Amino acid sequence: MFTTRPTLQGTFGMVSSTHWLASQSAMAVLEDGGNAFDAAVAAGFVLHVVEPHLNGPAGEVPIILAPAGGDVRVLCGQGPAPAAATVAHYRSLGLELVPGTGPLAAAVPGAFDAWMVLLRDHGTKSLADVLAYAIGYAEDGHAPVEGVGAVVATVRQLFEEEWPSSAEIYLRAGPDGGEPPRTGQLFRNPALAATWRRLLAEAEAPGRSRTDVIDAAREVWRGGFIAEALVRQAGRPTMDTSGERHAGTLSAEDLRGWSARYEDPVTYDWNGWTLCKAGAWSQGPAFLQQLALLPQDSTELPAYGSEDYVHLLIEGCKLAMADREAWYGDAGEGGAGSVPVRELLSEEYNARRRKLIGDDASYELRPGSPGGREPRLSSHALAVSSVSGDGGAVAVAAAGGGEPTVAADGATRGDTCHVDVVDRWGNMLSATPSGGWLQSNPVVPELGFPLGTRLQMAWLEEGLPNSLTPGRRPRTTLTPSLALRDGVPVMAFGSPGGDQQDQWQTHFFLGVALRPPAQGGLDLQGAIDAPSWHTDSFPASFHPRAMRPGSVTVESRMAPEVVAGLRRRGHEVLVGGAWTEGRLCAVARDPQSGVLSAAANPRGMQGYAVGR
Repeated sequence: MFTTRPTLQGTFGMVSSTHWLASQSAMAVLEDGGNAFDAAVAAGFVLHVVEPHLNGPAGEVPIILAPAGGDVRVLCGQGPAPAAATVAHYRSLGLELVPGTGPLAAAVPGAFDAWMVLLRDHGTKSLADVLAYAIGYAEDGHAPVEGVGAVVATVRQLFEEEWPSSAEIYLRAGPDGGEPPRTGQLFRNPALAATWRRLLAEAEAPGRSRTDVIDAAREVWRGGFIAEALVRQAGRPTMDTSGERHAGTLSAEDLRGWSARYEDPVTYDWNGWTLCKAGAWSQGPAFLQQLALLPQDSTELPAYGSEDYVHLLIEGCKLAMADREAWYGDAGEGGAGSVPVRELLSEEYNARRRKLIGDDASYELRPGSPGGREPRLSSHALAVSSVSGDGGAVAVAAAGGGEPTVAADGATRGDTCHVDVVDRWGNMLSATPSGGWLQSNPVVPELGFPLGTRLQMAWLEEGLPNSLTPGRRPRTTLTPSLALRDGVPVMAFGSPGGDQQDQWQTHFFLGVALRPPAQGGLDLQGAIDAPSWHTDSFPASFHPRAMRPGSVTVESRMAPEVVAGLRRRGHEVLVGGAWTEGRLCAVARDPQSGVLSAAANPRGMQGYAVGR
């Protein structure tokens, strides 16, 4: 099969990420004796610098890690809603949805602490070692990708009129200043470099061990100059997507009271594989539900890439995402078991759900009734007042949707990053950094980066699994993946893409898993390059929370007969560009031979895998 790039193979180490500088920085750490976790942290901080329109230090990052010989764990870098972020408060401001931008949408920042906990517990390098790459690119400059300048150009008026601290950094790139960053010219963020240098200076007291320095840095973030600046920024009334200026709810107590934590993954066994995901505070179980709706025997699947195959995956995705809307959320303290994940993945439940997949496209949102419980959806999503069980229909009358909306006028959209690493010792990691976009909130003047906007994913309606609730995590779309064979980690993968992440990952995984051993085993690049698609037939996770029932967007490389067949079945097919769907990264390890592999998405022309 022709691929855009080779699947890289070697025995020393492999990295795949959404930006070549992050990949190469991680590889430099491996070459310097660091392990996969050291390398991932270095890559994560470089991504803050080189993809600021896609992630930032005050955003979020779920991480799935598999230490060599140890258990697979999830490290949650998704912060909760602040103590003052109540439905009543937002409703009192006349809001029906959490704004897509501004401090009202800011959860407790999670990314920085998660990277620090990973480095402390599983890394070997010093904090200064892993931050050096990000500091260098922020201080000395880097050639920005086109996306940075394009986003800044779109929100230029907002920056100039409402967010001057953002204009100070992102509208001074021209020879005379006042221009968005451009490819071929060095772009610098000296304020961010100064923040990390001051952080190191305050954390690196004489006599402190490597782990003591990391914990000291965490304290600076939670209670020192960084925390003080974040809280000041949250309190400034800021223009947001509502068209009004609002102050946020983030407090010093919120920052001091939260830290990243480890959790067990949610798992599902399919056709000899064990797939690991974050819990139902993410959309990760929706990937597992899509697999649970397929035959356990892969020989019973339609031919890969055929009309029947694409139709089956689209319709299965609709059912899984309907359950996501009705059931997923943060169980909160003492609320273990409130999300019926076990029932949602059970064979009995999915046998009933499979019967809902017919020959034609469905236009209804059909959440199920796991364990006999009745589903409940937000009133925003409903056009009718009642929901019946597994066969019931919920009509939704919105239109639009897609990636997270982040501009004040609702026109510009943000996205996400991803990084996977495997090292020569067998340590493996998958992480999906996001949030804290340059277009989500004004840059904190003292720090060089903005707050995030993840609270926009929570509903302003009481009693739902994903209702805005102080101390609870808003359900996130971020969903890294890790796969095992015979109990041994063999592959880490993931993708940007908001609601589309687990759609693209399902197609990618099947492209890998269904490849006959006689054809050479795993073909990561081929599975990434294969024509892909997505549907918006469910409420979007991001403001303004819209949907397009029956829609399917496919790449123009999809076979014309498949497109025609989908249309005959009633799918509303939009044919997009040839390379517009799916942005996967992946690394793998063969436990028998020790051979490592990696591949990266060619779409967007900035993701790269490196290794040897």
